[in-house]
Amino acid sequence: MSTTIQGTPTRKPSPTKPRPLPLWKVLVHNDDVNTYEHVIRSFMDILRMEVTTALVKTTEVDRTGAAVVFVTHRERAELVQGQLQSKSLTVSIEPDA
Repeated sequence: MSTTIQGTPTRKPSPTKPRPLPLWKVLVHNDDVNTYEHVIRSFMDILRMEVTTALVKTTEVDRTGAAVVFVTHRERAELVQGQLQSKSLTVSIEPDA
């Protein structure tokens, strides 16, 4: 004679949706070293901007002192910051509030 023991059924935890990563802004600051052409080319090469967008952002940097050129999660923002700095641009990142 065999007996089966039945316990209470266990519930599977409901899957939780992953939360999106917090966003960070990549800012390029004006300097007296780089030319418009160099900054535009850097934006096009690294950020894959179209020439008109790169020109608008470069003009914003020149006129206002800084411009947000990219918004992404922190790790990628740090990567983009390093890439732009390797082109001798002055770059910072900050949380996107």
